[in-house]
Amino acid sequence: MTQPIAIPHAGIVLLVGPSNSGKTTLLNNLVEQGVLLKSEIVSSDQFRVLVSDTEFIDFGKHSKGELEVLAAKYRQISQSAFDAMSELINIRGVLNKLTVVDATHLWPEDRQKAVNFAVKNHLSVIAIILDIPEKILLERDAKRELPRGRNPIKQQVRTFKNNLGSLKTEGYSAIYTLNEVQLEQSSFVRIPNPLVKEVGAGLDFIGDLHGCYDEFLELLKKLGYRQNEEGLYLHPEGRKLVSVGDILGRGPKSLDCLNFFMKHVEKSLAYMVDSNHGWKIARWLSGRNVNLTHGDENVAAEFLHYEQEQGKEASDRFKEQVKNFLLDAPSNLVFSKNGVEGIVATHAGIRDRYIGKQSKRISDFCRYGDTDGMDETGRPVRKDWFIQHQSGEIIVWGHDPKPQPLVVNNTINIDQGVVFGGSLTAYCYPQKKFVSVGAQKDYAEDPESSIQKWKSKRFDPPNIHGFINGYSVNTEDYGEIRIKEEYVKSSIEEVSHYTIPIEALVYIPPTMSPTTDPSPLKDYLEHPKEAFDYYRKQGIRTMVVEKKHMGSRAILLLFNDVESSKNYVGTSTLGIVYTRTGRPFFNQAMTQTILEQLNTDLRKADYFTKHKTDFVLLDAEILPWNLKAKELISAQYAHVSEVTLMDRQKILEKLELAYQNGWDVSSWIEEFKVKLKRAEVFRDVFQTYCWDTHGINGIKIAPFHVLADSNRTYFDQPHLWHMEQNRDLAAVSHLFMETEFRVVTDEVSEDEAIRWWEEITEDGHEGFVVKPETYIARNEKGRLVQPAIKVRGRKYLHIIYGIDYLQPENLARLKRRNVNRKQRHALMEFALGLEGVKRFVKKESVARVHECVLATLALEAEPVDPRL
Repeated sequence: MTQPIAIPHAGIVLLVGPSNSGKTTLLNNLVEQGVLLKSEIVSSDQFRVLVSDTEFIDFGKHSKGELEVLAAKYRQISQSAFDAMSELINIRGVLNKLTVVDATHLWPEDRQKAVNFAVKNHLSVIAIILDIPEKILLERDAKRELPRGRNPIKQQVRTFKNNLGSLKTEGYSAIYTLNEVQLEQSSFVRIPNPLVKEVGAGLDFIGDLHGCYDEFLELLKKLGYRQNEEGLYLHPEGRKLVSVGDILGRGPKSLDCLNFFMKHVEKSLAYMVDSNHGWKIARWLSGRNVNLTHGDENVAAEFLHYEQEQGKEASDRFKEQVKNFLLDAPSNLVFSKNGVEGIVATHAGIRDRYIGKQSKRISDFCRYGDTDGMDETGRPVRKDWFIQHQSGEIIVWGHDPKPQPLVVNNTINIDQGVVFGGSLTAYCYPQKKFVSVGAQKDYAEDPESSIQKWKSKRFDPPNIHGFINGYSVNTEDYGEIRIKEEYVKSSIEEVSHYTIPIEALVYIPPTMSPTTDPSPLKDYLEHPKEAFDYYRKQGIRTMVVEKKHMGSRAILLLFNDVESSKNYVGTSTLGIVYTRTGRPFFNQAMTQTILEQLNTDLRKADYFTKHKTDFVLLDAEILPWNLKAKELISAQYAHVSEVTLMDRQKILEKLELAYQNGWDVSSWIEEFKVKLKRAEVFRDVFQTYCWDTHGINGIKIAPFHVLADSNRTYFDQPHLWHMEQNRDLAAVSHLFMETEFRVVTDEVSEDEAIRWWEEITEDGHEGFVVKPETYIARNEKGRLVQPAIKVRGRKYLHIIYGIDYLQPENLARLKRRNVNRKQRHALMEFALGLEGVKRFVKKESVARVHECVLATLALEAEPVDPRL
């Protein structure tokens, strides 16, 4: 034999031949060679022992009556052994394992059981026939410790010869017939599962393309792929692409999509699974009578155009290549890491028992999903196959367009209907994040498509039942964020009664953490040095330092005109101003006055025209502090300050009088002088942030982030760009004010920034915020780093931690504070904010935006030290 005999990764292998053919010897050799595992072999002799404790029945030297009893017993044992062995074979088939059956298999009905098990479990079954001369069989039997006997061997040979012809019609994937010489010369090789691949450096699963090649190239760029001189798209980290099928049909550039995947699959840079549209085109190219509808007629038109340009010979050659490529596409692919199969790609769905297997029935299911006939419009009624998924792998699929990735029961739909005017989605693994680009147009122009129907219901309120028991949000920058039930309920209560309308509640700013490590300096809890060190440890060398305004955080959504707003929030308004808890910042009258003034100023400067936008979304601080904190100031800070000053002044006076009368209270006098000074600092600090306003006069708005406009988000812009926008806005309206900032790149600029911090905090200002150069920053491992770290001054911290927080015992205790949860929340809330704004700009549904906002509010409801 010139070619080695291929043993499949899974399935059933039947050895066929009389006793003494060498079946057991062959299998022992294959175990020694590492081709087989011992546990993959089952034998009838083995099961006879297991079911009866009897390995061999000696029929010699018995009377006729005894022989009849022994024969009946042997038949019973053999039947029970084969029944038990059949059950094991079936179980191993369900688990996608290989089972090699060591038995004579002389009769077709014995072999048919194994074939039926293979078909039932979607496995291949092969037969290895050992055709050894009768003479050799008899010689071997004579040498056995427990010989079968000449007559039984002769009978087996006759049965074997008589039934050889039926093997060809019994349904085997392959049949190998070996004589004595061939058996000696044959080699065997184990074939790995062609459906199992390695995760490697990472995978990017791509949703249904349907000929939307331009959007695909845009998505590749966003994912980081770059084209080389051969025209191949490579990722610098060695990641690979995985298409969930339907790369062709409906859209304008099916052949470009086909060319791309044919080249990249051939170079092992990409994978693609089978799909309904691909299968249909493959059958059409095979000459089958196929009715090309539902956009597949566009593929035929592209082939016709190709023939007109390239000629019939080139066209026929290309068609043959496409046909073979589509026919060879597997129904599903399984990707493993460290020997664990973690994620599956398929087109329309897959049952757990089908994963990693291939058959006609599996292919049909994976192409079309689980359907239940047609509806009145002729569209398939799809059943939720994913509800039954229990085997643990992530299953990524497409086929059924959803407005956004649908994550249910460890399955992920990434067909967002790009050809219907939706978006094209990639799922990045193992990062577990989504990346998407919007469609350039609605190519299909199908008003009945689920995507277009969904768009018409964009402003419908969200279903509260989808949130109230806890839920998850899949974010592009952080991955999945789980929100706990107990905090969702309180946040729903807040939104239901107190916040602005949810259509306009598009973003909640993230919380901000202080430094992980306290300052080692005496009399300092926080110091800039630790913030700079944190970012440098994350591999960030350039930082932007922004003066922290002591006001109240606010979000401003400003529209060009009241008509523009209808397309974004569903109502007519010039805009809205709200707090970081989602409540209106001003009363209705003041809000209208502020909005009218800002609109007048922005339109006068042609802001909306210059930027070709309908709105601008700003993250800002509104001053003075007493605008929103008047009750807090009067009820807490002013009252505490007044009482403490009076109390300590009186005590100091009494102590000084006692000292004059000869009492040794000098240490107490010094102590209360310090305490009185601290109380004065406390009073001066909170008063620094308060001033009187008259109408809008005295109100200042410091925008530090231009989050988005109607064209795009600006999370890809560095913080210096945002500071430039802040400066430009301050030049447009007297309500806007600039924010002072510094750039830190080295030790010199760091020292200068620290001196600046010391100066402003000594004057009573709150401090500053240290940010990485880029808006979204990651460390060398690809993990998000803190978007900002606040560094507050010694004087300011009196109003946070109390008048006497600098007493040594108090400061020592505060330096043991733990900010881990605060920083974890900061990252999650940051990612949720980014996600919500992205969805708003893409005009996704209110429900989709609101799930991000509600999640942030729920995280804010979790218990975290509010002083951090």
